[in-house]
Amino acid sequence: MKPNLLLITVDQMRFDCLSIQNHPVVETPNLDALANRGVLFNNAYSATPVCIPARAAIMTGMGQHSHGRVGYADGIPWTYEHMLAGELAKEDYHTQCVGKMHVYPTRNLCGFHNIVLHDGYLHHNRNAAASYGEHFNQCDDYLQWLWRMAGPDADLTDHGLDCNASTVARAWHLDEGLHPTNWTVSESIDFLRRRDPGKPFFLWTSFVRPHSPLDPPAAYFDLYKDVEMPDSPVGDWADEAAAERGRFNPTTIAGKLPKRRLNRAKAGYYALITHLDDQIGRLLNALQEYNVLDNTLILFTSDHGELMGDHHLFRKGLPYEGSAKIPFIVCDPGGKLGLRAGSDVDEPIELRDIMPTLLEAAGAPIPKTVEGKSLLPLCKGEGPEWRSYVHGEMALGELSNQYVTDGKVKYIWYSQTGKEQFFDLLQDPQELNNLAEQPEQSAEVAAWREVLIHELEGREEGFVREGLLIAGRPVKPALNHLLFEK
Repeated sequence: MKPNLLLITVDQMRFDCLSIQNHPVVETPNLDALANRGVLFNNAYSATPVCIPARAAIMTGMGQHSHGRVGYADGIPWTYEHMLAGELAKEDYHTQCVGKMHVYPTRNLCGFHNIVLHDGYLHHNRNAAASYGEHFNQCDDYLQWLWRMAGPDADLTDHGLDCNASTVARAWHLDEGLHPTNWTVSESIDFLRRRDPGKPFFLWTSFVRPHSPLDPPAAYFDLYKDVEMPDSPVGDWADEAAAERGRFNPTTIAGKLPKRRLNRAKAGYYALITHLDDQIGRLLNALQEYNVLDNTLILFTSDHGELMGDHHLFRKGLPYEGSAKIPFIVCDPGGKLGLRAGSDVDEPIELRDIMPTLLEAAGAPIPKTVEGKSLLPLCKGEGPEWRSYVHGEMALGELSNQYVTDGKVKYIWYSQTGKEQFFDLLQDPQELNNLAEQPEQSAEVAAWREVLIHELEGREEGFVREGLLIAGRPVKPALNHLLFEK
């Protein structure tokens, strides 16, 4: 029988927040066990580290230049010919998504047989002027359930934390069982109960946390709130003036926080991750109880990271490791696919590799539109020819950026100002020292600049002219072929 497929994604989890990766504070025993039984990828990146384009890469297997989403833009229809769930449905898989999809229209199935939806707090849906079908009253299944369980006046916003407030934290204001993380696992387990037992299944369990608001249940917040947190790394290039300006804005991108507030934010963030880990353990137990664990391929990752004070920066969208680098685990508990259990992989991978990986595991054809590569050969230690770098980007106003990395070094270009950065990630994994202007690095910087020029040649923005990068070109979060397709 074909293997069942379980894709577990979390939202905004840093690559280093696994205790198996020697994080000094956070504890993730269930994810550690998955990694120990599976394959851990050390250089996994989100090519467009913000929610919508990252999910486009997961669902289409395309790079951002092809799926067309290079920044955050709500309200652009998802009309791709080939998406992961639809291709698996063609192969007789029973397909289900629980949790966050972040697509448009909000209840677009995107090839799934069914979705049980909670995208978190989205300004697009919470706007009082939203159209009937897009208003959260109609499109959020978790909120409908919450009102039945906690009363019609209960809401996500009752604790007062903004959905983009990465600088403040407090305990969840309702019973732990009412938290969106618990609900996502409960609905995933219910799918195991009611699935068609004659078919293999594809289940995407898609959590909203540890994306802010930083609101872990009290038991988890208590684990971390009094822990002395390590200082955040601050590079020699950090913008101290911007950090001073943003220090009292809870949704800031740059801010030099009072130490107590920063420590509480970290405590809330780490607590959400341990809470997620326990609930993932609950889901794995259910797979065992339903006697499907040993015939299920499990892939765990995040859509992007969270800067959480690195270089006085917060949230995501920027090209630094805390934002763009992600945890990534592939596990075959039954050992039926020949993966090298307990191994790790250093080749640079990205989210567009998920679709071809799961399709190959299912024995399904991979559409020609897919630009990612199956990770199964890497998981088996077969040493296939592999890409030499990942190209990432983000349309982010004055902070719009492009980056290329092989996991060993990273070249960054800010497209509006022309500012360059270059980091030796092996010697300087925290990106403390910008080497872009050091004479002894000029040849290597020039070589990586040429790599980026190659990626951007012919782009509609006009980033390249006569073989040179051109700063100040207008950018927008969706490319023309996506905006104007019929």
